[in-house]
Amino acid sequence: MRGMNKRSNSSGQERLIFALDTGEDFQGAVALVDLLKDHVGMFKVGKEVFTRFGPPIVSEIIARGGRIFLDLKFHDIPNTVAQAARAAVGMDVSMFNVHALGGETMMAATVESVRVRAGELHVAPPLILAVTVLTSLDDSDLEGMGFRHGAAETAVHLATLARTAGMSGVVASAQDVVPIRAACGEDFVIVTPGVRPGDSVAGDDQKRILTPSQAIARGADYLVVGRPIRLAKDPVAMADRIGQDILEGLSMREG
Repeated sequence: MRGMNKRSNSSGQERLIFALDTGEDFQGAVALVDLLKDHVGMFKVGKEVFTRFGPPIVSEIIARGGRIFLDLKFHDIPNTVAQAARAAVGMDVSMFNVHALGGETMMAATVESVRVRAGELHVAPPLILAVTVLTSLDDSDLEGMGFRHGAAETAVHLATLARTAGMSGVVASAQDVVPIRAACGEDFVIVTPGVRPGDSVAGDDQKRILTPSQAIARGADYLVVGRPIRLAKDPVAMADRIGQDILEGLSMREG
């Protein structure tokens, strides 16, 4: 199910990752997959879903023809994360992530572990992404945690560290895409969460956001969208609308 290029020339739909962040029962999650699998390019399985349902939800999505972005943000000592990465390769996920704040040694160990395990299984390795600065955090949050620099500068620094370590790309705010692209090059994958269409989402905890077309126009490769689709009256129509917004962003980029 992998078969992904580092920078896809795909349609808007294929660049859209649906965040399967739901507390519903297993069948409820699977029903969302069945509803959206022909309208999005990938399903993000994060901490909530994976903790509740475990590896079977990943297997079920893949069996139904879906691709997986395993969003568990591994962050631990290098050996522990490297072993978790081996397990991710064995689950046939298309991409997974670690925290860049785990450091260059941890990220490099992850890259090597994935290379070895993919070779053992004779499969294409998944994309390995480093999370830079969460889109729920802004400059004041980082200052409160003792960081010397703001969100944008910190994100670029962590992205360059990830590239040095051999990572495929990063997860970063749309607002940080332009400087990250300039620092890390055109073949570096940028996955952008915290993207919102024009409509507001009640109780939203995202701070540094842009619209889908804006994020793609700035150079993002993939967009992660959850609640705007899941809470829409017509999730399929919303996914299709965002896919069209992505195409609009691509045309703005090319122009």
